[in-house]
Parts: sequence; C-alpha cells; structure tokens
Amino acid sequence: MPVTPVSVLLVDDEPLVRAGLRAVLEAQPDIEVCGEAADGAAVIPLVRRLRPDVVAMDVRMPLLDGIEATRAVLRTVADPPKILVITTFENDEYVYEALRAGADGFLLKRARPAEIVHAVRLVAEGESLLFPASVRQLAAEYGDGGGNPAARALLERAALTGREAEVLRLMARGLSNAEIAARLIVGTETVKSHVSAVLAKLGARDRTQAVITAYESGFVSPG
Repeated sequence: MPVTPVSVLLVDDEPLVRAGLRAVLEAQPDIEVCGEAADGAAVIPLVRRLRPDVVAMDVRMPLLDGIEATRAVLRTVADPPKILVITTFENDEYVYEALRAGADGFLLKRARPAEIVHAVRLVAEGESLLFPASVRQLAAEYGDGGGNPAARALLERAALTGREAEVLRLMARGLSNAEIAARLIVGTETVKSHVSAVLAKLGARDRTQAVITAYESGFVSPG
C-alpha cells in the first residue's frame, strides 16, 4: 500500500534557498514540495489552499517574519500544519521566539541534505524533540532562567502525576517514545498515553511547546 508523501510548503525570501530545499526534499520518495512563498504574509492563504503537512519557514523576512507568521497560522487555521523554522544562526533569539509562538522545531540553512530530510520527517511525525541540546541552550539564554510566572502557574495547574513528570523530563532530553519506553521499561503505547496526557494538561500542541514550558517554569533546568 503506497504511503502518502509528507507535503511541504517552502517560505523564504531567498529564491536560492527555496530552490536548494526543493531539490533536496523532492529527491525523497516520501516527501513532496507542494508550494513556495517569498514572505510570511503569503503563508495563510497558501496553507488553507494547499493543506501542507509541514511549513518550512524562514525566521527573518521583510514583510512578515516567521514568528508572526507562525502565530497567525496557529491562530487562524483549523488543524494547522507543523512549522519548521529555517534559520542562519542556531543561537538566535528570533528562533526561540518562534518556538515560543508555536513552531515545532528549527532547521539551519547550512544543514546537510540528510539533516534537512531528517528534520522534515521528524517534525511531521512529532514523536521526538528536534535538536534538544540546541533548544536547551536557547532556553538557557532566552527563557527567563526558569522564572516565568505564567509557565510556573501553568505547570502547577497541570498537576502532572509522578510518571507524567518523569516522561516530561525525558522529553526535554529529546528522547523518542521508543527510547522513553526502554528507559522506563514500559510499552510504547503506554508512553504515548503519558505524552498525550502531558500535552493535554499543559495545553501544548506538541513536545516542543511542552518542553519550553518545562524549562521556563524551572521544572527542568536547561543548564
């Protein structure tokens, strides 16, 4: 039975970047590029028309940057796609703000082809955190040092069980469901249930948002 390819919308103001990403992604049998845009301002109508699985979006664009475009997509589009932010610099406050806004991960423009493909697949699957060490570094530099009152209040209201708290800590280390299952000596379906419960209790749309809450509340130290 044929597998439906992961569809990707490319959003970057540099035509060469879009062309390079298209060439890399379309060389894969399980990924297709369904469209392109040169600015974040064009994202919402394209997402509504093309229904991509993943939007690969530049974080810095002239009219509407990736942060505001991410917020707009998540606020206005029903069943929104995964958003993968494209950036030149790994340790960039813009990247962290995009993750805070709801982006699912980020991709470096200098990444090798295999890394680009892996990032798209990983974000589409949503089972593990993309670049956990980098997200931890970003949280350490830009995440209020674990002193964000709103994040603390959110975590307290969530009232995670002991096992859910343990799963959140392992999620913050970037472990996949299978890796968490092996660590806790439980089945992967059990882990999936715990992850779903953590996301629901935190009101997080994905693992990245849950982990950022864990860092900003001080529940997990990014150091």
